[in-house]
Amino acid sequence: MSLKNKLHNIKEKYKGTKMAPAFNALHTFLYLPNETTHNGTHIKAADDLKRTMNTVIMALVPCLIFGIFNAGYQHYLALGEIEASTGFLGGTFWTFDNLIHGAWKILPLVIVSYGVGLAVEFLFAVIKGHEVEEGYLVTGMLVPLIVPVDIPLWMLSVAVIFGVVIGKEVFGGTGMNILNPALTIRAFLFFAYPTWMTGDKVWVSEAVERDGLIAAGQNVDAISGETILGFYAKAGQELTIAGTNGGSDIVTTYGERAADLYSYSDMFWGLIPGSVGETSKFLIIFGALFLIFTKIGSWRIMLSTVIGALAMGLIFNGVVSAEMIGESSKFYGLMNIPFWQHLFIGSILFGAVYMATDPVTAAQTNKGKWIYGFLIGFISIMIRVFNPAYPEGVFLAILLMNVFAPTIDHYVVQGNVKKRKKRLKVKTA
Repeated sequence: MSLKNKLHNIKEKYKGTKMAPAFNALHTFLYLPNETTHNGTHIKAADDLKRTMNTVIMALVPCLIFGIFNAGYQHYLALGEIEASTGFLGGTFWTFDNLIHGAWKILPLVIVSYGVGLAVEFLFAVIKGHEVEEGYLVTGMLVPLIVPVDIPLWMLSVAVIFGVVIGKEVFGGTGMNILNPALTIRAFLFFAYPTWMTGDKVWVSEAVERDGLIAAGQNVDAISGETILGFYAKAGQELTIAGTNGGSDIVTTYGERAADLYSYSDMFWGLIPGSVGETSKFLIIFGALFLIFTKIGSWRIMLSTVIGALAMGLIFNGVVSAEMIGESSKFYGLMNIPFWQHLFIGSILFGAVYMATDPVTAAQTNKGKWIYGFLIGFISIMIRVFNPAYPEGVFLAILLMNVFAPTIDHYVVQGNVKKRKKRLKVKTA
């Protein structure tokens, strides 16, 4: 007997029981449903919820694969065991050693994310007696891409449970939630375990474990995992690093240009420390074009988010004068960078493409999407500049606008209603 027939028999056996949704989900995940409609008029389309989710996952796979290689690359580069890669196709990046180390670190994150998240989904389906919803398929892929590579698996498990239950199930499940579940998970991690989500040692694999190298008098660069945002936030500041160079102190003064740390080419291709899947702007743009071509992602939200970010960057560029740059302030480093560089640093593009466009939590009207996306980009850069301790605000801005998305749509709809009433009065007059 084939596996399909065995699953079908098990599904029939438990039909009508609380366990039926779990077996139905497993059967339909592996095979097409064997129920068809026979009469009446029906809408015929090739897409359904699973196909939609799978399309988004396909757009995320390149970021995942690149993140695996980058985790290994940043690890060995920090140890000084390899030379810096030259460009996207550099010989020291796409190596077997980088692949093995990155897979060893990242695949467990993917397994835990899907395993724990789907277990919660199955549990609620059994308790409530409804079919298992496919909404977590994308969330399960997003979560490993937006966390540091060394995040402990038990922390990730707790955060996933919190995000699925509080971020989605309490609202009624897929299609009813007002907050993006993946960002709810990241917000929980950030506020519950901040030391594992910030700093210059969380972005490079095993940097925390190698902290003892400082006391041993080794080069501090061997454990540094400074991101570009952290670099900008410390611009102009002097940092004293003890225990290096034979025990004497070394004072490092941070510059004001990202090019002092990483080239613009590295920023674009993604050869920099950061969350697993957020570093390669090239692959994020490629994914955006794929989602727009398949009509899964809203180009209005993506474009308006970018416009909002650029607008806020321009405002900051206009506020900071030459005299202010020379003063000692923790804000001016990020305020003074050219506005367009905000798209190269941090995760603004990843958030615009894969998070802000969530069809459940985003604005639904066309005009509302423009407003929604613009405010996300605008607020993201504002938080990025005024929060130097954690100079990134994309996930906070998106969660905030998730809450206001229904309000934006409400006023857009009411505005259209008022316009139509005015036209009606003119016609009847």
